[in-house]
Amino acid sequence: MCEMLECIEHPAIALSTDYLILAANGKYRDIYGDSYKAGRSRCYEVSHRYTVPCDQAGESCPLKNCLESGGLQRVLHLHHTPDGQEHVDVETRPIYDAQGRILYCVEILRHSHVASGTPLSEGLVGRSAAFTRMLELLQRVAPRNTSVLLLGESGTGKELAARAIHEASGRAAQGAALVPVECSGLSEGLFESELFGHEKGAFTGAHSRKTGLVEAACGGTLFLDEVGDIPLNLQVKLLRLLETGTFRRVGATEPIRADFRLVCATHRDLKAMVEAGQFREDLYYRINTFPIRIPALRERMEDLPLLVESLLKRLESKHPLSLHGETLRLLRRYDFQGNIRELRNILEWASVMSDDGIIRPHHLPDHVREALQQATQPDRAMNELVFCDEKEILTLEEVEQRYLQQLLARHGRDKRAVAQALGISERTLYRKLKRDRPPA
Repeated sequence: MCEMLECIEHPAIALSTDYLILAANGKYRDIYGDSYKAGRSRCYEVSHRYTVPCDQAGESCPLKNCLESGGLQRVLHLHHTPDGQEHVDVETRPIYDAQGRILYCVEILRHSHVASGTPLSEGLVGRSAAFTRMLELLQRVAPRNTSVLLLGESGTGKELAARAIHEASGRAAQGAALVPVECSGLSEGLFESELFGHEKGAFTGAHSRKTGLVEAACGGTLFLDEVGDIPLNLQVKLLRLLETGTFRRVGATEPIRADFRLVCATHRDLKAMVEAGQFREDLYYRINTFPIRIPALRERMEDLPLLVESLLKRLESKHPLSLHGETLRLLRRYDFQGNIRELRNILEWASVMSDDGIIRPHHLPDHVREALQQATQPDRAMNELVFCDEKEILTLEEVEQRYLQQLLARHGRDKRAVAQALGISERTLYRKLKRDRPPA
């Protein structure tokens, strides 16, 4: 068993059907060596520090899925390592005996190189459930040539997601480039010249041959940012490129073969635009092969401290930058309409206003402090609902349960919306609500 595991180039373990780690290869021991004992430690104890299997803690368990399906299963998990929490693509395979019974399972762990669960000076960071779901889709599609459509509000990090897809692809491994195209800035006169290039003398001012962005992306990835902003009359030119795989420079007669992987992004509702006649239906289905929704910041507020620490690393300052605890508490209550881009702008403003590098509440921009002041006004009606009777004394658990039930009523029993409003995970909310259920 150990010899078989040593042939695997990634960290790998053999698991019994009841989660015990039976053996591990050297690469696994290098990472988790001090935290497991062969034959005595269970995988969920080492990887997650749980006391129960993943599926009982609100996550998908690859071992359970493997045992139920009888075949290979993959899940993206957040694992504890000596370097902090990291995203790991867990692949689980069953090993059968001669009678067709599963003897044990082999679990292969591939650590993500496109995102981190710890602060980074560049790239994608996050640990929330919404972020992890997105990351799993990015990592699954990255090795293929499948066209990807990134959907989400402005400022959520769609270009970073596109770069992550490219960097995890075989095209990046061969040294090819990601070529971004800002579609909202392309006028009708510039569209063909920028995308396809032009020959010398093709039009007034064309003093030399120009290589277009499609040709520059040869062998790599073409990223069309804000593809929904391409005017309707120009969409047919993009469709022709995607259908034929060829293009002509402006002023040329010979077609050139295009070789790129397509990633598009938009903050618009393309399906609604199709129904309104503002976006070609045939183009929509060409680019919508594998849609991935990038979550808004308010959907992943658990990641706020990690995002803040990472963004502060990316700002110039004479002093090491940090956030005062009260500032972080206030920002948790702020509605980031501009998402991560707005968070970065807020932090940059505040870093300029801070003299010692510690960002305190009064360093925040005026519009942020004004919005927070309105959001934190006492809600008399809520107080009256929690404390129904001045003589009534409630335990803290009872107060919490009443408050949660009031929030659920306000949000139409939408648990996801309540969890987002509180800045906690849905799993944490379910656990809190479960405390109040009477025993069966």
